[in-house]
Amino acid sequence: MARRPPSSVWRDNFAELKKPLAREEARVEASRCLYCYDAPCVKACPTHIDIPRFIRQIAAADVLGAGETILEANALGHSCARVCPVEVLCEGDCVYHDWHEKPIHIARLQRRATDAVHASDELPFEPGADTGRRVAVVGAGPSGAACAVYLRRLGHAVTIFEKRKLPGGLNTSGVAEYKMPAKTSLEELRMLFRLGCSVKTGATVDGALAAKLLRDFDAVFLGVGLAKTRGLGIPGENLPGVMDALSFIERVKAHDPKLPGSSAATVVIGGGNTAVDAATQSRRTGTGKVVLAYRRGAEDLSAYDFEVALARTDGAEVLLNAAPKRILGRRTVEGVEFSRTKTVKGKLIEEKKTFVVACDRVITAIGQSKDRALPELFGAALNDDGTVRVDAETLRTSHAKVFAGGDMVNGGKEVVNAAADGKRAAWGIHRLLAPGARPDGDNAYWVSTIDGRVVAPIIPRN
Repeated sequence: MARRPPSSVWRDNFAELKKPLAREEARVEASRCLYCYDAPCVKACPTHIDIPRFIRQIAAADVLGAGETILEANALGHSCARVCPVEVLCEGDCVYHDWHEKPIHIARLQRRATDAVHASDELPFEPGADTGRRVAVVGAGPSGAACAVYLRRLGHAVTIFEKRKLPGGLNTSGVAEYKMPAKTSLEELRMLFRLGCSVKTGATVDGALAAKLLRDFDAVFLGVGLAKTRGLGIPGENLPGVMDALSFIERVKAHDPKLPGSSAATVVIGGGNTAVDAATQSRRTGTGKVVLAYRRGAEDLSAYDFEVALARTDGAEVLLNAAPKRILGRRTVEGVEFSRTKTVKGKLIEEKKTFVVACDRVITAIGQSKDRALPELFGAALNDDGTVRVDAETLRTSHAKVFAGGDMVNGGKEVVNAAADGKRAAWGIHRLLAPGARPDGDNAYWVSTIDGRVVAPIIPRN
């Protein structure tokens, strides 16, 4: 790709991939829905949005009502309409697949509805009656934001503590720009926090602050996600020109003017969706050659097939069965030395002979480590894999006043999973702070998971 002015790169290469539906397009698409009684799409959604209902509302020209239905079940429904991997969730379970026909465009219909809510600038719900109870939420990412919203709707005062300057977590800083710009994430939170959440950014939680939160608040929710990206553990990874994928994506989302055309050849090391996002965005910022290198075969890639297909369409090369041995260069990156691999009886075997891929930039994306320190500050026990141990129904940790959700509990899943955790934890906290609260009362009713356990409420409009 020839180097172009930065403004042209962002305008031409980073427009949202999932375009909004026009009014009549939405009506026509909604009319295709069969409104299945047992709705497999609802079961496939971690937040259990009543999908047939909101689609029926769109078909009846009640777009705001459809938005209300969505946001009742998923406080982050506006961003999830853009970033959810619907191909393997709701749309992936659409009954039209059984007839080899294209599924209902659920995500685009959802975007149509939530866009209408945002255009109206009016939330379809209000804070609940004041309970006099206070909850601290640590982390303003998807799980923390969702938890805060439902807690406010249940009447509890909420203060959110976020270490970054901007709220939103990976929704704001780590989602590929062509899926959702940071502006959309921030606009969503601006509307949701109008429920009365107090947000303190630039707040790093240390031992003293953790003790203060436990002392001053009736409950604490932890939703800080994972820690830093794992290192490769090979020579040369500290050379200038080596960066982790999340830092690179954050620079893309900030429209860093130094990025377009800054690399002639980039090697991205990893096989997950974040690695694919880094590879795709490298190409879209003008990198001439991008190689996505993974140490195992195609069948072991954790990235979704449709994500890998997008990277290939954008011109990224996929190098499989290649294990990085060292990053080459004297003053800056000059290449990566790999060894070929093969899998024998489930074990990865490396060949002695190596080869080199020349490049001037390396982006690492081999996962993130667990944040063990922060949960321990709050007395929350960990599982052997470093995730926080919680009660499956309430997301309560080993500390009676502390709850947790999102990536620090599930190890790293989708935005919608974090939003579902936030909702579940809010109800768990409410049961702690309001003993005797009933799921069939006037203020909430239960939504069941696929295995039949009742886990989280939807709170009808006041």
